[in-house]
This record gives sequence, C-alpha cells and structure tokens, in this order.
Amino acid sequence: MQDADKGQAARLDGEGLVVGIVQARFNTALTDKMLQACRYELAALGVAERHVTHVTVPGALEIPIALKAMADSDDFDALVAIGCVIRGETYHFELVANESGAGVSRVALDHQIPIANAILTVENEQQAWDRVEDKGRDAARVAVEMANLMGEL
Repeated sequence: MQDADKGQAARLDGEGLVVGIVQARFNTALTDKMLQACRYELAALGVAERHVTHVTVPGALEIPIALKAMADSDDFDALVAIGCVIRGETYHFELVANESGAGVSRVALDHQIPIANAILTVENEQQAWDRVEDKGRDAARVAVEMANLMGEL
C-alpha cells in the first residue's frame, strides 16, 4: 500500500512539465471558473506558470483543432480541453458533445499526448456550476499524472 501511495505522489509532480490549455469561450462564465481552478491546481502541483500556454476558441467544436495544432508543435507534455455544453431543446447538444469528445480523443491517440478532457456536458446550467471547480482541478491532476505516466512508458 505504501508503494502505491509513493507512485501516485510521484505521478502528480508537475515540476518541469509544459501544459497547453484550450478553452472554449461559449459559456464563458463557466469556462473561466474552470480555467481558474485548473491553473490553480497546476500551480499547486508544481507546473510553472511560464510553462502553461492558454488559448481560447469560440466553442467546444473548435477545441480539437486547437489541440491538434498544439500537439503538432511537440512543445507540450500534456494538454487540457476546457468547455461547457448545456443541453438545449434541439439535437445540437448531442452533436456538439459527441463530436468534441471524439475530436479530443482522436488528437490524443493520433499524437500520443495526454489530453485531460474537461468539456462538461450537462443537462442545465446549475449542473455546470456544481461541477466547474472540481472538473478544472481534476483536469489539472489528470494532465500531470498522465504526462508523467507517458514519460515513464
């Protein structure tokens, strides 16, 4: 049990890691809060502010292409996708949720780079507000842990 705890702690050491964040501007109040929580957690894990690159895109469907550009650069150890898709009255929710998620996964697999997918897909705005801070913190932890795991593999 003690060795597992040491391994987990080692995987959450962000010192020296370079992280890229792509944030959708749609539902900005929510994504700004998620970004803030993510950046705070990255700093708490030891990722230097100068090693974090943040860009914004119009919405969740545009996140994968910005992630791909970052992945193509080979400058990053991990990436984070931040967005929020709230169900409306039309099928558009399913389209955006499914396609943005598939695009994020495709970039990660094609480039063998960890991407923490923090694109919330929720039924209503209250569900989003209930999750944004945890999702932002979780994304930072996933990015750091997976960057370290990929370095070990």
